[in-house]
Amino acid sequence: VQLQASGGGLVQAGGSLRLSCAASGRTFSVYALAWFRQAPGKEREFVAAVSSTGITTEYRDSVKGRFTISRDNAKNTVYLRMNSLKPEDTAVYYCAASPFRLSTSSRNYKNWGRGTQVTVSS
Repeated sequence: VQLQASGGGLVQAGGSLRLSCAASGRTFSVYALAWFRQAPGKEREFVAAVSSTGITTEYRDSVKGRFTISRDNAKNTVYLRMNSLKPEDTAVYYCAASPFRLSTSSRNYKNWGRGTQVTVSS
């Protein structure tokens, strides 16, 4: 499956953005999907993941209650709704797909899209 992320941009602290990741391929619905991010000078980190059915989700602690991951298998798209954004959320955001169960480890994700920049100003 090939992935293409979009929706990033510049937003003030407290604002919102919705990232989208469109996927190609007929097997999209069997993949667990996730968002990771990487800030300058830092390692890539897990943000959120959703199971193939969309029933199970998982988030890193710092985004719980602010970010929501969802997927639309009919549209081959995964979303990340980000509310109450903070300057520390500034990073390049990547979507990824895993043929395995939902995971927070980047090692389990075999397909990656190009990132989309999110910049939150204070």
